Amino acid sequence: MEINYNEEDKYYQAKKKVGNIKDFYSNLTSYIGVNIVLIFVNLYTSPNHLWFYWPLIWWGLGVVFHGLKVFEVFPVLGKGWQERKIREIMDKEKEKQNKWQ
Repeated sequence: MEINYNEEDKYYQAKKKVGNIKDFYSNLTSYIGVNIVLIFVNLYTSPNHLWFYWPLIWWGLGVVFHGLKVFEVFPVLGKGWQERKIREIMDKEKEKQNKWQ
């Protein structure tokens, strides 16, 4: 079943997508800036004990998954998958109701 959207709905969907992209770039900028500071602090205060790579790795993974979701690279995280799954669940529920009537 295909959903028909009017122009206003399309505008709000596009606006939401642009907002998500903007949030991703803010996250990426924060990641780069904060990690540069952490690297500097680590190398300046305790160059013999390196710890800066832990936040670099874990926050980096978060940024990667955020990017995959925003740019819909990973199909399971995309809106199309979500719509198909909702439709599948609704169809199953409808079959259950029809089966017992």
